[in-house]
Amino acid sequence: MKIATLVFSLAACFVTCAANPVFVTSDPNGGWSEGGYYVHNNMWNSRKYNPCTSTLYASSHANWHVVTRMNNKTGDGAVKTYPNVHRDYRSLAIESFDSLTSAFAETSPHVGIYNVAYDIWINGIAKPGCTEIMIWNENFKQVPGGRYVQDVTFGDQTYKVYKRASSGYIAFVAITNFTSGTVNLLDIMKWTMAKGWLSSTSTVNQICFGVEMVSTDDADARFEVSAFSIDAKLRTKPGGISGR
Repeated sequence: MKIATLVFSLAACFVTCAANPVFVTSDPNGGWSEGGYYVHNNMWNSRKYNPCTSTLYASSHANWHVVTRMNNKTGDGAVKTYPNVHRDYRSLAIESFDSLTSAFAETSPHVGIYNVAYDIWINGIAKPGCTEIMIWNENFKQVPGGRYVQDVTFGDQTYKVYKRASSGYIAFVAITNFTSGTVNLLDIMKWTMAKGWLSSTSTVNQICFGVEMVSTDDADARFEVSAFSIDAKLRTKPGGISGR
């Protein structure tokens, strides 16, 4: 009886939290800091497209959703928004990590054109000389930039790898969509370094997880993140002092 009451209480709490978010914004650059993370509406490329709307509702960094509307009537396939949750790092060397994984769970409406993906910024954030590594966990009618290079497997997931020669853009696109799980980010970064695409002194600046949106077929659509975390452990320096 006590267990049933507890389960009911947790379910009621989840519904209440989802119905009564702590933070709401329709600001194209609106965002909220919570628990060491930042939840961001991030309508970075929306101004020249109409309609293009997005409202972010957040109860925590691991429980948030957006209701958004846009279309691809221009036919250019442009990504218009990337609502996301992210954590910033102070240029931590990739080699300083002993492990770096991330767990997530999401739900998407399967309308329009979009991909649900990690967006990792290496050696800076959106500036000359930096590298953007994307990991597409779910793809709905979207096409990555760059050219196909090869397939690669990490754990139980196989990805098609795309690379843009003219810029620091690399995309790992899951062959089989998955909407929840744990991704070993460090393994992917080290594989990229082994290919010679990143230097051995490369640093992590930001790790994001969200939805790159091209179209919702001109109707309101809801995209939800119901779990998200990053688990990072740094190597221990000689003498037993943590690298943090």
